[in-house]
Amino acid sequence: MSDRINLIKLCVGADQVQDLIDWQAQTRSRWPDGLPRHVTRMWPKRAEELLNGGSLYWVFKGEVLARQRVLRLEEVTGPDGIARCGIVLDPEVILTRAAARRPFQGWRYLKPEEAPADLPEGHAREDELPEALSRALADIGVL
Repeated sequence: MSDRINLIKLCVGADQVQDLIDWQAQTRSRWPDGLPRHVTRMWPKRAEELLNGGSLYWVFKGEVLARQRVLRLEEVTGPDGIARCGIVLDPEVILTRAAARRPFQGWRYLKPEEAPADLPEGHAREDELPEALSRALADIGVL
């Protein structure tokens, strides 16, 4: 049995998790199965490990705040005729503990032991702390 690996990606254009949820709800009708997708130029070389229970972790404004389970990978051909990788995602967006992350381009692999833990079910993120304090606490692993 292979190991599991995750992906991590900046959620460009989204300031908060609800922005991602709203955008995915608006674009689901584009796909025959109605499942959300992230279309990317590169196909993961570690696809078998990713499909062994991996997730796509989303970074919002410098913090990992959510993830979605990866269901499958499929080829998507754009209007330009170029084949790309469609990462088909579970529609459930799972909130995670905040974890600071510097900006990067594209997606990266994320080892399970380096991934932030899920928030307990029913717990919403509380945004009462000032942003600078929240980031500082996330940097040292408190949040």
